[in-house]
Amino acid sequence: QVQLVESGGGLVQAGGSLRLSCTASGRPGSSAPMAWFRQTPKKEREFVAAISWNGGSTYYADSVKGRFTISRGNAENTVYLQMNSLKPEDTAVYYCAIQLYNSASVYRINSYDYWGQGTQVTVSS
Repeated sequence: QVQLVESGGGLVQAGGSLRLSCTASGRPGSSAPMAWFRQTPKKEREFVAAISWNGGSTYYADSVKGRFTISRGNAENTVYLQMNSLKPEDTAVYYCAIQLYNSASVYRINSYDYWGQGTQVTVSS
């Protein structure tokens, strides 16, 4: 059973920074594409950022481009999301996901096979 565990969420003032971490366990073998999505009570889950299996390619939603950076850690299937210049509209539960069994678009929710439990990010104005 694959498990993803996120950490690093919290409360920060607008303009501040947070770094989210996610580690996938329970699956031996090579690295896989991973991504971050976010969701609020009023909106559907939306794509934030994704990274290829080797870190060579990254993808971002327009709303976070230039402010967020996704990267892979040294450990297999570990991913980070550095969030700078945070805005109140970034407030959401952030979810980590991993794509193991298909090669569909990294922007689509249905492309991912396992999800973390989510970590709350709150940005105060």
